[in-house]
Amino acid sequence: MNLLRINQFSDILVESGFGILVVFVALALLVLAFYAFGKISRHQFKRKKNKANLAKHITTTSAGEPDDEIPALEVAAIATALNLFFSDVHDEESNVITIKRIERRYSPWNSKIYGITNLHR
Repeated sequence: MNLLRINQFSDILVESGFGILVVFVALALLVLAFYAFGKISRHQFKRKKNKANLAKHITTTSAGEPDDEIPALEVAAIATALNLFFSDVHDEESNVITIKRIERRYSPWNSKIYGITNLHR
């Protein structure tokens, strides 16, 4: 239990310095970990991109031109969605907000005249 007993100013400086050193070492390790993680993820992204480009290149060279035809049902769905979007088909609202006040009847439970600070003399 001698670690918890600090009697002199020099002990306080040593303990503070040790604490600051621990914090900066932890921050340096985090920076290195994030840097390594970024490099690894960047490398994996490039590898996936190269595989996709290679597969596209193989498809276009083996079959001539890639098959760009879209099925008729997808074309109809896209056309319908665009038509609805551009014609603004939606519910029209009145844009009027109505706030009704509710009259509360008198109740002595919420009356301020019966408060504790009201002193009668």
